This record gives sequence, structure tokens and C-alpha cells, in this order.
Amino acid sequence: MTEPAATPVTDEPGRRYAYRASLIGGGRSFELTDEGLIWQAGGRSGLWRYDKIASVRLSYRPMSMQSRRFRADVSYGSGERISILSTSWQTIALMAPQDQAYRGFITALHQRMRQAGSRAALFGGLKPFVYNAGLGVLTLLGVAMAGLLARAVATGEWAGIVFILGFTALFGWQIGGFIRRNKPRNYTFDALPKELVP
Repeated sequence: MTEPAATPVTDEPGRRYAYRASLIGGGRSFELTDEGLIWQAGGRSGLWRYDKIASVRLSYRPMSMQSRRFRADVSYGSGERISILSTSWQTIALMAPQDQAYRGFITALHQRMRQAGSRAALFGGLKPFVYNAGLGVLTLLGVAMAGLLARAVATGEWAGIVFILGFTALFGWQIGGFIRRNKPRNYTFDALPKELVP
């Protein structure tokens, strides 16, 4: 009599996630278990119960090597904090996006926290002070660029006008997306901000 073939066990989507924060340091790994979030970062490791996680902050953090880079900062009740990035260093010139794996893990983490009755504070974007300071600097730069443009128009410097307009358009496109995505907000377990998750 033959025994039935064993059914392969499929891993729960989003249960595990790993990335390399730098080429020099070791990798960072995370796993969602029934007991809590198990994490390992270099020589540090821990098991955090979902209901004891104090806060999660999602943000958009592009770099020159990777324009689509997202970050989750998770804080525990003891004051410890870990960061989870959506990209992983592959070589000295390549930072690979892990959009699908990151999104699946972050979504599953929020679901587990909700099921555990977590009362964690959920934030999206930059801290308000940092965001407002950035807006202030951008306003000053805008006034300065407008002054330079007015002077270039008054003196008929067409090359200067084209350069200022091109620079302003490129700068506005790059920084404008960063500012728009990172506007400070609160969110809920069931409605993660889509601008802050790939």
C-alpha cells in the first residue's frame, strides 16, 4: 500500500524579509512569527511582540543610486528602533529594489499588529518639524530663483533664462515628489499610505 505524497508547505506571503543596508556590514533579516517580530541586524537581534510595538513610521527616502527607496522605522516599547529598507545593496554600483517583497512584509506586519490588538502610533512621512524646515528652505530657494530669473529677463540673458527654467523644472520634479510623498500624516492598519509603500 502506497502512502499519499506529502503536500508541499507554502510559506505565508510576506512572512520573511531580508536586505543588505551596506556592502560592508552584514545583512538584516526579519520574520513574522506567532510569537512576534524576529529581527537580526548585524550583531543585534530580538523578538518583539506585536502588541508591544510602540510606533511605525513609513517614509520615502530616495538615494542617488535608487530613486524608488522606501523606509519603515519600527520602535518598540523599550525604546529600541529598527529600520527596514525597500532596497538591498548588490554591488558597489548596484542597489536593487525589492518592491514586492517589502510591500508584502510591511502589509503583513501591520495585519499581525492589528490582530494582536496593537495600539501603536502609525505615522507617514517626515516628522512635522523636519518637513516644515524643508518647506522653509524650499521657499527661500524659490524666492532666490525668482529673483535670478527676473534679473536675467531684465538684462536679456536668454541662456541664463533657459538654464534657470530648466534647473527649476528638474529640481521641482525631484524635490517636489519627495515633499509630496513625505507630507506628515497618521494612518490606520487597514489603510497604509500608498505613496509610502512601493
